[in-house]
Amino acid sequence: MTATEIRPATPARTAHETPAVAAKAQNLTLLVLLAGIFMTTLDIFIVNVAIPETQRDLGASPAAIQWIVAGYGLTVAAGVITAGRLGDMFGRRKMYALGMALFTAASAACGLAPTAGVLIAARIVQGVGAALLSPQTLAVIGTAFEGAKRVRAFTAYALAMGLAAVFGQLIGGVLIDIDFGGLGWRSCFLINVPVGAVALTLVPRAVPESKAAGRTRLDLPGVALVSGAMVATVLPLIQGRSQGWPLWTWLSFALALVLFGVFGWYQGRLAAADKSPLIDPELFRTKGFGRGIIAQIVFWMGQGSFFLVFALYVQDGRGLDALQAGLIFTPIGAGYLLTSMTAQKVAAKLGRQTAAVGTLVMAVSLADMIVTLNVTGTDGSLLWLIPALVADGAGMGLAIGPLAATAMGRVAPHHTGAASGVVSTVMQVGGAVGVAVIGIVFYSALGSAPTPAAYAHAFTAGLELLAGVAVAVAILLQFDKE
Repeated sequence: MTATEIRPATPARTAHETPAVAAKAQNLTLLVLLAGIFMTTLDIFIVNVAIPETQRDLGASPAAIQWIVAGYGLTVAAGVITAGRLGDMFGRRKMYALGMALFTAASAACGLAPTAGVLIAARIVQGVGAALLSPQTLAVIGTAFEGAKRVRAFTAYALAMGLAAVFGQLIGGVLIDIDFGGLGWRSCFLINVPVGAVALTLVPRAVPESKAAGRTRLDLPGVALVSGAMVATVLPLIQGRSQGWPLWTWLSFALALVLFGVFGWYQGRLAAADKSPLIDPELFRTKGFGRGIIAQIVFWMGQGSFFLVFALYVQDGRGLDALQAGLIFTPIGAGYLLTSMTAQKVAAKLGRQTAAVGTLVMAVSLADMIVTLNVTGTDGSLLWLIPALVADGAGMGLAIGPLAATAMGRVAPHHTGAASGVVSTVMQVGGAVGVAVIGIVFYSALGSAPTPAAYAHAFTAGLELLAGVAVAVAILLQFDKE
């Protein structure tokens, strides 16, 4: 078995299979790593509230707006598996630093973009940066921390990601409302620049270097196959609903299946020949990894889609502006913050059932929202939803960290980069699938003449589906036994 080489942040020292970075540096290590994952997750959600003003300022067409939103996620989904492998080969700290530099520079370009075309191009470069740094975060946590410290690190990772997702719309609304220096929507991108610059200067001293020793080749055919398969999967999911699911979307899905099949066959062939596959099939023989990946896909199908339909309901159905809509998300953040900080203590008692409990809490909270909406009607105060929103956030806090640990917790160190890339990919794909599916349900229920009552009906239909998704995750986790 190939060993993993771990080097401390100071380049002069090198050790093999070092159990953990020095205790005094661990907090700084986590802070730098989580700065990256917070920013890259934030930019998935914050852009939504900036879209109306961006469209007016740049005179962007609906198609251009769609690509401003979608170009980022598509690039991330297509690149993270390859990026994880690059981290294994050339060093995770190097790839994290490169990703952070690209993301920060592209954020500046987004904020200064004079046209929609420049903004789209900058968003794609942002996606490349996010793809490079995202898998390195999980990989460094997996190699630099052990035991209870690793559990705490996964908890902090989940906390950063969840807070970025939950508060993204609020942060965007506040920045646009403040309108610092007349920047308006541009501040949603420029806010990344100082944070990224500081984090980048700390990477050499804070992040330990590690890589899979002895692996020097990049599987270029594998890169082409999996990248093509990801684009063929995610692109129709992004554009299909708005275009009425034309023939090309179904041909693209069919092509994706073929490319994934060829990719799997080719990876097995390389592994049998003792060469260097992009994803070693041995990874999927790791206990719990395959089931953890399936659970991740299903779970993230529900997350992005819930934020989408809830935002549509409160803004278009109830008439809230961007800042007010952002504020209504804060109870979710409060519940998430409460439980994500204590999830490791719960996990010490419940083990791998912690995530299942979290998803069941989410299912109950979604059912409570349905009941509340039916009782209060279209004129009732949205404040009646607060208890259910807090409970939903609490369930998220219990689920996200343990779900990541379920997939990554038993992965061998020399596979952590590739495994992190797979986890990051399925999160993106799960989110895209969820948005596509919930979009069909929501807009079908909404009808062609939307009214406040129609929006409530559409939101309720979406909640019913999302509650089922949460229960499905809990059931899937029952097949992952110690």
